[in-house]
Amino acid sequence: MKLLKKSFVLLGLTVVPLLLSGTRIQAEEIKKAKTIAELVAMYDSSSCHECHPEAHEQWQKSLHARSIFGPENTGRTAATFKTTIENGLKEWPYSGVKKNEDIGVRHLRLCSKCHLPQLEEAEDSVAQEIVKNVYAFVDEGDEKAKKTLQSLNIDCLICHGRNAIVHKWTDGTPQKDAVYGTTDGKHDDPDRPLIKQSKIMKESILCGQCHGMGPNFELENPTQCATLYAGHLLTYIPEGGGETCQNCHMEKSGLGHNMQSYRSKEMTNMALDVEVEAKAYQWRDGTIMTPAATVIVDIKNKAGHPIPDG
Repeated sequence: MKLLKKSFVLLGLTVVPLLLSGTRIQAEEIKKAKTIAELVAMYDSSSCHECHPEAHEQWQKSLHARSIFGPENTGRTAATFKTTIENGLKEWPYSGVKKNEDIGVRHLRLCSKCHLPQLEEAEDSVAQEIVKNVYAFVDEGDEKAKKTLQSLNIDCLICHGRNAIVHKWTDGTPQKDAVYGTTDGKHDDPDRPLIKQSKIMKESILCGQCHGMGPNFELENPTQCATLYAGHLLTYIPEGGGETCQNCHMEKSGLGHNMQSYRSKEMTNMALDVEVEAKAYQWRDGTIMTPAATVIVDIKNKAGHPIPDG
């Protein structure tokens, strides 16, 4: 094995060097998206939907399908993006953001690190386009902006491609001609004819990449949203827990790719044990009788992490 140590920029393509096996060079050519449409096309999962309709239908009901826009038709996540810009980026003295035109990919990473990780494969023009659509929808209710934001999501090729390998120095980088699952094999898709095994496909670390460890210290201005994976590792596992995120949120819940939080009925029944004890009586104050009650509610968290989170 030889290690190619140099990288090159050629015709707008960044060539990232990987390991050499004999004389064969394995390398990824990364061309960054210049528009939202280009970024969406880079992660187009329409061919997956044709062969896996059940998983697709489940996914469409999940928040992963609306990771930038937000739940149902609320646009709550898009509104939070605007809040982050107005009450965060524009108010922080050293962010470099005074107006929307100053915003680039590095600024949106506060949110996109989890809500749209593939934004790292785009130029600042895409960040600008996202910001314009966020404001157009939140301020004006623009339907075209709504559809554009809804086209950005965490789809099949994020979990079964981009994020399927964590330890890239030991396991390499995800191949563009493959989808990742639990075994190796052939795949009936001319663009991705291979199925490759991901060592983490059934492990919580796959989800932990976004449903995190706490502050994102790798960012210039660390943020703290999700701490689920940290809670899972530091409280649930040491106490003898053995379930993974996928065990509860996909298999036992019966939701499959419609992965929901504790707010959904299916997950609430699994995550919380609620006992209620009530005692009614009459409270007498002189001649006035007032109905009263004592209610004791005992809530036990049965989940593999703290609730609520994020």
